[in-house]
Amino acid sequence: MLFMILAIVPFYNLKAQTANPHQYKYTFTVAKDGSGDFKYIQDAIDAMRVYPLAPITLYIKNGVYNEKIELPANNTDVTFIGESVDKTIISFGDYSGRGKLTTFTSYTAKISGNRFTAMNITFENNAGRVGQAVALYVDADKALFLNCKFLGNQDTIFTAGETARQLFRNCYIEGTTDFIFGPATAVFQHCTIKEKSNSYLTAASTTPGNRFGYILLDCKVIADNGVSKIYLGRPWRAHAKTVWIRCELPAAIAPAGWENWGNPENEKTAFYAEYKNTGPGAVATKRAAWSKQLSDKEAKEYNLETIFAGCNPALPGEKDWYLQQLKPFTWPAKN
Repeated sequence: MLFMILAIVPFYNLKAQTANPHQYKYTFTVAKDGSGDFKYIQDAIDAMRVYPLAPITLYIKNGVYNEKIELPANNTDVTFIGESVDKTIISFGDYSGRGKLTTFTSYTAKISGNRFTAMNITFENNAGRVGQAVALYVDADKALFLNCKFLGNQDTIFTAGETARQLFRNCYIEGTTDFIFGPATAVFQHCTIKEKSNSYLTAASTTPGNRFGYILLDCKVIADNGVSKIYLGRPWRAHAKTVWIRCELPAAIAPAGWENWGNPENEKTAFYAEYKNTGPGAVATKRAAWSKQLSDKEAKEYNLETIFAGCNPALPGEKDWYLQQLKPFTWPAKN
């Protein structure tokens, strides 16, 4: 009889966890002045239920949050909403070579939970020009960043996750070398991208077999004072894919546009293309011979529905995650 009781108890505990979603908290607040649930973002993340039974929203009041944060893979369906993009700042100063840190552990924020959304937040690595120093490491699938800023130098954004899909819309991104890099399928739509040195904007490492890598749609590139030689991209790995569509390019763009990372063999496998870019840096006639100008028919394939198409339409949020719009910052009453 005792054995039967012990066997039944875990069953009822499991049922209680899955059948009573209302007993869990789904809205969290962070404020440095103590007016929220927590003063630190990581403390709020640590308090969230893993694999939640409903989406979780974290409201973050204005302030500079000097902390290194990580949203683990089991923290899915989380949205961060900042009070204002210029004043809600997550900032840290790690960099590769500081102690045992590498490029991939130098991040200010690491986002691994699928179906993550961030709105009105600045992610900053403030280490300065000391080498690789990541502001955002994101390997989550269906990750969406709306009206966010990403500040750094070398390797500002690491779009990790070989099969991850990510969208950056109406964002500001700045850096020096390879400051958008990684294997994910990532779209940058209506973004402003600032190059601060004579270097490379992107360094995709697209997984072989992936149909899409980086797609930049209707973006604007600006150059810092004194910058005169910018490349649209170079292949961090041989099968890199990067396409710039209807983007405004400054005179500082190098005529060739693309660089093979010192390895002519990469020219046989990388896919670099443009379509109807504008501005003084968009002259197609002088582009690297191994790059491509898309036809109208080819360019039609570069739409969000096609780029982000999944193999299983029944997965959570598969059809609508990239359609989300900005939500107003609504500070909930403190519990």
